[in-house]
Amino acid sequence: MHSFTEENYIKAIYKLSGGSKDGVNTNAIADAMDTKAASVTDMLRKLSAKGLVDYVKYKGVSLTETGERVALQVIRKHRLWEVFLVEKLKFNWDEVHEVAEELEHVNSELLTRRLDEFLGHPQFDPHGDPIPSENGELKLKPQKLLAEMEVHDAGIVVGVNDSQPLFLQYLDKMGIFLGAKVKVLDKIPYDSSLEINIENKKNLIVSSEVARNIFLSA
Repeated sequence: MHSFTEENYIKAIYKLSGGSKDGVNTNAIADAMDTKAASVTDMLRKLSAKGLVDYVKYKGVSLTETGERVALQVIRKHRLWEVFLVEKLKFNWDEVHEVAEELEHVNSELLTRRLDEFLGHPQFDPHGDPIPSENGELKLKPQKLLAEMEVHDAGIVVGVNDSQPLFLQYLDKMGIFLGAKVKVLDKIPYDSSLEINIENKKNLIVSSEVARNIFLSA
């Protein structure tokens, strides 16, 4: 059993590592957790003593195999709860993150298994992120950022790089959603903004910032 705070640290280290085995800088963890570097160091000592992280002073921290398993299970619960909140309780995709942050710490393997079964074993959450299997396996979709697409390229929206509510609300307003067909009509050299067509229905201009945060099927 791990505390709420320990699980949040483990999840943060997993996300900051990006799947790499390189050590994560303690300052980066402090920024992600919105806390002081000294507090991070204290927590890393605790996690190291529990065999969840490998911590080498001045070289950063990486998750052990056990730590990675814990991280993937927390992420699995978070993303399953997001699917439940959107599909069954009709939350918008910009509303679910904070609620799922609370629910991800419910430590019941049976509940997680029943939730997965109830939802029909979903593989992706409402933001397009893969849901780890019970064994910690991730099914990744081949994907490409909208910003990397060329004129006349087309794809299906499969995920977002930014899950902040303001960004998701903006996408809703623009009519951009998971599963939407997007075609690049033009790239504007001046500011790298893009003219796109959504669902063969309407044309939009999106900024380069927005385009760097939308994943399309490759």
